[in-house]
Amino acid sequence: MNAEAKPNVWIVDDDRSVRLVLGAALREAGFAPREFGTAEDALAALAEETPAVLYTDVRMPGLSGLKLLERVALHEPRFPVIVMSAFTDIASTAAAYRHGAFDYLPKPFDLDLAVAAAERALSYAKHLPPAPMQPTVSEMELIGQSPAMRELFRAIGRVAASGLGVLITGETGTGKELVARALHRESARASRPFVALNTAAIPAELLESELFGHEIGAFTGAARRHAGRFEQAAGGTLFLDEIGDMPLTLQTRLLRVLAAGEFYRVGGRELIRADARVIAATHQDLEAKVTRGEFRADLLHRLDVVRLHLPPLRERREDIPLMAEQFLARAAATSATQAKRFSPAALGALRDYAWPGNVRQLENLCQRLAVLASGREIAVGDLPPGILEGGASEPVADWTLGLRAWAERALASGETGIHATANAAFERVLIETALAAEHGHRQHAAKALGLGRNTITRKLGSSRRKR
Repeated sequence: MNAEAKPNVWIVDDDRSVRLVLGAALREAGFAPREFGTAEDALAALAEETPAVLYTDVRMPGLSGLKLLERVALHEPRFPVIVMSAFTDIASTAAAYRHGAFDYLPKPFDLDLAVAAAERALSYAKHLPPAPMQPTVSEMELIGQSPAMRELFRAIGRVAASGLGVLITGETGTGKELVARALHRESARASRPFVALNTAAIPAELLESELFGHEIGAFTGAARRHAGRFEQAAGGTLFLDEIGDMPLTLQTRLLRVLAAGEFYRVGGRELIRADARVIAATHQDLEAKVTRGEFRADLLHRLDVVRLHLPPLRERREDIPLMAEQFLARAAATSATQAKRFSPAALGALRDYAWPGNVRQLENLCQRLAVLASGREIAVGDLPPGILEGGASEPVADWTLGLRAWAERALASGETGIHATANAAFERVLIETALAAEHGHRQHAAKALGLGRNTITRKLGSSRRKR
């Protein structure tokens, strides 16, 4: 970094020793620090200059760090603030984030961590919108740009208006109900009710009543007439989730309703017209259940007029960053917390994870991070250990996480030529590791790497000259 390009970082703390030590560490890292003993002095300087990043203590004579945060939040252009404090109680930490702090450093802090916080804040500041923005909360929709999802969207568009029965398949947590809602929303029945029923969540003895309703006195406890889900969905769509768990006796009755379009309430004599489009979903292999005698073949044929398959998240990894950012924005809006974003390295880690719980697991993680992650940028270190250590379906995932984190730090600090640096290190590590594994035998090492012996010799010589 040349002198003109050094980012100016302000340190506001009544403790001179903290200002000197932190200032020296920042200066060594390529920043241009400026020190202030009070919040009032920093606010006066803001009238003429805007820092790239600001550190502030919480408890100081005169205006506190939290009051400084309030004033800074109104400043344009905006910049990230890192709060430092020896008081790490819940109230102080929560207040700092509530007032818009980018990060919170407990005193005494590690200087390397303090400098890294400035680098993250600088990277975050490059993407700040020009004015405060709060994400809006909208109805959850299917998200994806992968080929599999684009094909699914086209199929939904073709099938929605047809009125045909649809069977949606896919693993648990992939978002099958969202597909059903999209089919309803794009159909001629969109203005009528969408009613969902998870057949696996209702006890078998109550499921018939839930579907078809019951009359007074139909069974013990039936003190009044109850309209079932078919009646509730009249003119609209009835979504039967986990249809594979429906008992065989009830499958028979459902088949009669789908075939005749009429049904009776439990204990009733009034014939009721079934005017609802039925969309079913399952994570099970229904053909295998038919073979085992656990599911009626004729009911499967009735339900499976059109089949739509929702792929698991691990098969559409390119959608994960987009989904994660949208889930995070939605979580921030619903929990009334500061908007956050993922660092590129963190998004890379999410993309490399296998997601056994699919979209539901990703959404739950984003909800947790929106509330618990420190700072406004979620880094790799904020992710649960399981995301980093397990579930990766690609053997390269572990080392690419480290590579992404290194590239992120290098770019944030303004380094140039990082491709050449990384490429040289990559080749050197591979060759040296292969040679060690083959006990120094260059020909065997070259064969293991898929290179020629002369290529290894040349690259080793080039690497040593550069060192």
